[in-house]
Amino acid sequence: MAKIVVINGTPSLVSRINAVIEYAENALEGKGLEVERINVAELPPEDLIHTKFESEAIVKANGLVAEADALVIVSPVYKASYTGVLKTFLDLIPQKGLAGKIVLPLFMGGSLAHLLTIDYALKPVLSVLGARHILGGVYAVDSQVVRNDLGEVDIAEELKLRLNIALDEFAEETELKAARKTQD
Repeated sequence: MAKIVVINGTPSLVSRINAVIEYAENALEGKGLEVERINVAELPPEDLIHTKFESEAIVKANGLVAEADALVIVSPVYKASYTGVLKTFLDLIPQKGLAGKIVLPLFMGGSLAHLLTIDYALKPVLSVLGARHILGGVYAVDSQVVRNDLGEVDIAEELKLRLNIALDEFAEETELKAARKTQD
């Protein structure tokens, strides 16, 4: 069974983007994939800020990344880039630690003005870490993920459609990769 790790780069665990993460996780699990999540905001801040590679929490998180066939990297967009907390974790992934991984970025921002954040801010860093199979990803606008009167988060149908297309491609690519790995 192929293993997926979701790297949640939002600094707030009550962010609306968590609904997008849960939607993606449920879809991938429904396709028979094993899914685990790293909430970067739950890692010890001093380990992230002081780049403590030997920290038990960082070693465990990097172990999950190393074991994964594929990664979903999620972040809200602030000031035309992904979050600083995500960057601190990416800085702790070993050089070439993403080699051979399939990566699906899922970003959410306030407007379409930052649509290219995935291409211009994230992809260069992922490439330096060895990722070569980075899918186009999905960029959502805040207005597509809203809290309703009950306090629940609703995802717009148009966004669900784009997520489904991206998640189908991601799952297919991941299963093919896992099958090739098994044959080797």
